[in-house]
Amino acid sequence: MPSDRNTSSIAVRDYDAGDWDALRRIHDAARLDELRDAAVFRASPDELAAAWTGPIEGDLSDGRERVGLDAFLTLEQTYENEELFADRVWVAEYEDAVAGFIAAGFDGGTSEITWLYVDPSLRRRGIARALVEHVLALTAERCELEVLEGNGARAFYERIGFTRVSTSTGKLAGNESFRAVGHVMSRRGDTARTGDHGGDPRT
Repeated sequence: MPSDRNTSSIAVRDYDAGDWDALRRIHDAARLDELRDAAVFRASPDELAAAWTGPIEGDLSDGRERVGLDAFLTLEQTYENEELFADRVWVAEYEDAVAGFIAAGFDGGTSEITWLYVDPSLRRRGIARALVEHVLALTAERCELEVLEGNGARAFYERIGFTRVSTSTGKLAGNESFRAVGHVMSRRGDTARTGDHGGDPRT
């Protein structure tokens, strides 16, 4: 689970191609933890045959077992389909090594965090908080993200001011053989409180 401790010993910088191996290692270890207790279910044949164009109606209370770990894919397998580099990517360095990464897209004054992973061996050191605060500092109005039901990271997001705005069931991003329950969470950006909306954070 992400941390909320002091971030003074952490540096956040833009992603560099030389960080790729660290990102793969961090994602693959942390993704397993993310999926372990998540509300992820194997799709039925009818669901697989359907054209999934939006949230699926109904719930998942039909007795299906959570199978989150079965849905695991490595970063190498999923980053192109999930368009990791369509957004801006930053890494967090802790003790001179890459310890986590975040990706976010910006549309006017709003941002969306699309990826956030921290090395499981370095949790509770403030790395996740430093990465999220970096995005919030560039956000003029509102920041959104989605977290899977059952993922312990939700408590972290709530502690730093995110609130749930909706819950839906749909295909698992990057692995359409599975259905998942996800919560959209939102928080005002840091520049919204100061009135300094700045320029386009992608420039």
